Amino acid sequence: MILASFVAKTILAASLLVPVAIDRSVQWPPPERGTAMSGEQKDATVRPLVSSATECIARTVSADPRFPVVKGAEFNNLIVESVPTCVDVLRSMIDAYDRLYGDGAGETFFLGPYLDGLPAAVSTRVKDAH
Repeated sequence: MILASFVAKTILAASLLVPVAIDRSVQWPPPERGTAMSGEQKDATVRPLVSSATECIARTVSADPRFPVVKGAEFNNLIVESVPTCVDVLRSMIDAYDRLYGDGAGETFFLGPYLDGLPAAVSTRVKDAH
């Protein structure tokens, strides 16, 4: 039930990402479409963007005044609520996946493996910070 709620709220938050325009010069851009790269090179290219996105969410969660007392589903709610603050870096991550792996790959990654691992990754980062 908690996971279903988290996923539903995260999908809603993800829908906020689509209309946002970003300044690509701010983020480290991956190579242009069509550039031949190995899977390892692609992974190495997106790894800093994934890390930056997760760090942004972890910083936002840990800065929330409710953070010290939240547990379980409330922690997941803080993650969902942090998405608008981190929309630019999340959009950069999604766009990089699209450029490297093909159209739609970024959304698939974001809504699948990224969100699946996000609560644990944020939890680890905020524990390390406190």
